[in-house]
Amino acid sequence: MTIKIDALDAALLKELAADPRAPILELAQRLRIARNTVQARMKRLESSGAVRGYPPAVDLQAIGFAVHAFLGVELDQNKIDGIVEALREFPNVLEVHATTGRSDLLVRIAAQSQQDLLGIIQRVHAIHGVRHTETMLALATPIEYRSLPLVEHLTDPA
Repeated sequence: MTIKIDALDAALLKELAADPRAPILELAQRLRIARNTVQARMKRLESSGAVRGYPPAVDLQAIGFAVHAFLGVELDQNKIDGIVEALREFPNVLEVHATTGRSDLLVRIAAQSQQDLLGIIQRVHAIHGVRHTETMLALATPIEYRSLPLVEHLTDPA
């Protein structure tokens, strides 16, 4: 379901991104609107699927996962569902995207070491239907995943 985001929604999302555990009354005070308005907006954003939760942002490097890589996976086309389900069982797999181009899937992986990464890649190769992989190590992440600039752009009158 697609919903229209206005400036108030964008401001609320910005506040929630900065402090996901902020109480509704505090959000209302920060935004200078009624508590009921905040509750209604949050309910609308959540029920539409625009906001799917408020998980903590975990610094993977801080908990020992300093090696990050992207794995391009070529596969037998009729095996994609089984391969995705197998990848879902890997705790080190952070994301999987179906893509166009040479690779059919782009898999984001976090590992504790290069040796750990090698083991994960070998296990991916063992999945029935995987033909070939290409590994790209992430040397740095100058821009982390973000959505707020896009939300703010939607409500920018210029």
